[in-house]
Formats: sequence, C-alpha cells, structure tokens
Amino acid sequence: MPADPASARSTRFARPPYAADPRRVADALRAADFTVDRVAGRLGERAGAALGRNTTLAALRALGGDDDPQATLLRLFVLQRTVGRAAAERALPGLVGPLSADGVLAEVAGRVAATVDIRPYGADEASGAAVDGWVVADHVPGLDGRVTRTRPDFVLSASPASATLTQLTIRRPAGRALDLGTGCGVQSLHLASHTERVVATDLNPRALRLADLTLRLNGVADRVELREGSLYEPVAADRFDLIVSNPPYVMSPPRDPGARLSYREGDFLADELVARVVRGAGEMLTEGGTLQVLANWAHVAGQDWTDRLREWIEPTGCDALVLQREVLDPYEYIELWLADAGLVGSEEYAGRYAQWLAYFDGLGIEAVGLGWVSLHRAGHDRPHLQLEDWPHGVVQPVGAAFAAHQRGVALARRSDEELLATSWRLVGTVQETYGAPGAADPEHIVLRQRTGFARAVAADTALAGVLGACDGDLPLGVIIGAVAQLLEADAEALRVEVVGRIRALVVDGFLVA
Repeated sequence: MPADPASARSTRFARPPYAADPRRVADALRAADFTVDRVAGRLGERAGAALGRNTTLAALRALGGDDDPQATLLRLFVLQRTVGRAAAERALPGLVGPLSADGVLAEVAGRVAATVDIRPYGADEASGAAVDGWVVADHVPGLDGRVTRTRPDFVLSASPASATLTQLTIRRPAGRALDLGTGCGVQSLHLASHTERVVATDLNPRALRLADLTLRLNGVADRVELREGSLYEPVAADRFDLIVSNPPYVMSPPRDPGARLSYREGDFLADELVARVVRGAGEMLTEGGTLQVLANWAHVAGQDWTDRLREWIEPTGCDALVLQREVLDPYEYIELWLADAGLVGSEEYAGRYAQWLAYFDGLGIEAVGLGWVSLHRAGHDRPHLQLEDWPHGVVQPVGAAFAAHQRGVALARRSDEELLATSWRLVGTVQETYGAPGAADPEHIVLRQRTGFARAVAADTALAGVLGACDGDLPLGVIIGAVAQLLEADAEALRVEVVGRIRALVVDGFLVA
C-alpha cells in the first residue's frame, strides 16, 4: 500500500543555508576556466590519465609553479594540496571566509585547504543528456599510494560506474524521475535536463548535503527535490516515469552500522538490496515507465543466475532486458572491494579477506555477476523477459539501444500476418562476409550493428537477401516472395523460416517500422 503523502513529505531533506552563495561560487569557477575542456587541455592527456589512477604528481608537474586561479583551484579541490590565502582569494574572490564558514574550506597553519572535492564535470548530448558544470563529493582516498581508510559516510564523486549509468539511461522527455541513491547528485544533473521534476534520495545525510551543493552550483536545485531514507521508503506515495539507480550493491559481510560504507554496501544479505530495488519497481513506475539499474548479483551453487533474477523480475509484471557484463570469482571480487575500502597494506586486510570468504561460502556464492537491469512497465499480459550474458564490446551510449529494445518488443508482438504486411527498414547495420578467396558464394554472412549493443547475427543467403531489401518501401511478404523466386525456393517455406528470425531481429533493434 502507498504510504500516506504526509509520511513521504516528512522525509524531505531540509536544504541548509549557505554563507557562500553557490551562484557566486559557480561564477568564480567559471571565471577561472575551471571546466572540463580547459582543465584537460592544461594538464594534458598523460597527467589526466595519471589522475584517473589516483596519482597527482604528473598534474603537479604540469602546473609547475603557476598560481593563477585555475591552478589554485586544481591544487585545492582536486590535488588535495593547501594553497596560500592570497592565492585562494584570487581564485575565489570574497568567498574564502564564507566557504570556510560552510565547511567547504579550512585554514591550516596559515594556509587554505579544501574539505571536499569540487571538480569540473561535463557530458555532451551523445553521452547522455548535456551537462557542463561541477560535482561536489568527498576527496578521492588513497592518492599517491597513501593508505587511507574510507570513512563510513563517504560520498563518491562521478565514477566509471556513474558514467556507465548515465550512458545506459534512456534520454527521452519524461514527467517525473527518481534518482534512487543519489550520492553526489550526478544522475540528477542529467535527469534535470530532460525531465520535468526529479526526486533524489539517499540514506546518507552527508550525501544529500553534498548533492545539494552540486545541484546549486549547476543551477538546477529548483528542479530536484531531495529526500532522506532507504530504498523506496521516502517516495512510497509517488510514481515515476523513469527510475535510475547505482545502488550500494556490494555484497559484503555484515558489519556494525557505524563501520559500513554507506555509498557501496547496505545491511541486506547477499544481493537482497538489489533484489528489493528490482522487485519494488513494478509499483513505483507509471504505465510505460522504465527502471534502469547497475547491479551485482550472486551466482549460487545449483541455481542458474537467470533463474535468480527472474524470481525478482516476474512479480513486477514488467518487460525486462538484463545484460550480464562480467563475472568475478570470489577472490577477484573481494580483492576489488578491499582495495576500494583502502585496506590494502593494513593490518585488517587478511582478517577481512577471510571473513568475506567465509560469508560467501556460507551462502553458497560461487561467483558474482555484474551488469545492467532495465525494466519497462509496458502493460503486456505476458511480459517479455530477456536475460543474457553480454561481455562483448558495446558502443556507448547505449541508452538509445535500450529504448530501441522497448520499441522492438512492442513491434514484435504483431501477428505473422502483420509482420509480413509491414515495410521494415534495416538500420545501423553492416554486412560482413567470409569465405575462400575466389569462391562464388561466401561461407558465412554476418550482420553487425554499428551502434548500441553491437549485436551480430549470422544469416544465410536467403535471410541476407531479404534483409538487404528492407529499406522501408516494400512489405516483408513481398520481399520474401521475390527472394524465393530469385533463389528458386518454396515461397511459403521461406516465409515460415524468415518470420521467426525477423521477429527476433525486430526485438534486437536491427529492423524498425
């Protein structure tokens, strides 16, 4: 049952007042050319790549002894160095005092330090809704090889995972969107560019505070409502056209709540947190609404992973496309997340490793799947569920491919007669042929998508001939008849053979009507 609206309202995050007007801060950042393109151009590709590996020395070398505002902001917010008060004042005129009062800056032994990470963030339309601004988060831990313990309420900045979610999100106009587990607010920045209203939730009050500053710096705070709480509890009375989530999916052993890293792990057993995100979506989506989630799931002894996820998905009544992108054995998985927690080289490492292995053994977890879950509340009596391994390369962004899959599922529900009467068009596809040099006919014909999921399908001469003629002019039935005549084949038999193949190609986005 939906919660009382008053209950939902009680979860709204009280936006704090700021001594430093975020609009003035944004003006100062912009005036210093503290933007993605200008910073990347100044540091160069190699220093930028080194920063991606948590090494600052190449960037410091690129800056040399410069103390212009852009260099100062880089040292202060990104490279985690202190700067002189005079340099800070030149970069942030009239704002050092107010930002210190807000806890964004601090004075240390006569020098100025940043307590948070503010860095340029940008993405063009092709990568998933245009954004050009800044993201506020906690400092990147473990810079330059330092062993740094990650604080329990740590707020992660824009990351490869968040970039993946922005690229797989369907970017069509929508009324209401939910950013479930907003973190630093980066998904809300994108959602605000193509939806009327956004609700962003998080269990971590610190995340909501930094997300609020992210939204204010980017001038979209009036379009995003922040709410505090777990999973769908803060929005139980609402319904959404689009829900996106990069949830805390890490399957770690139970820990004291004060030690749990809230940005990546909850207090649920194994993959139950992700299961609840998926199971709960059916009631939270409007008709035609979509849920898109980055997820981890357990591979349990004696159970196929697709059966496990079907148990989550089937009760929602939604169509689903699930792509498993990678599978890690327990050792790989544990090592990845112990390193993320800053425990490599610490005295705790071996003990935590053993604890994690025992946890997985007790649950029968043999491996962990990593991938993408997309649900569509299409209202079909028999939902279309497609769950598959897809470790192959894709062409980002794939949001359009998810949208094409939704359209394809609807089109493929036509009867055989309707499919044959439709004039189909082959889109975004190249044909590859393989065979012995000089042979009259190729041994293999492969049709490959140039965008999105970059799927490939093997075709015989007849199917390739039919698809090659699908340019939107002639109905499929007419094309099949012409190809049958050309190949001296039985037209009815070819229709039966081709229609089933065509239906699958429509679902996978090779053909559009």
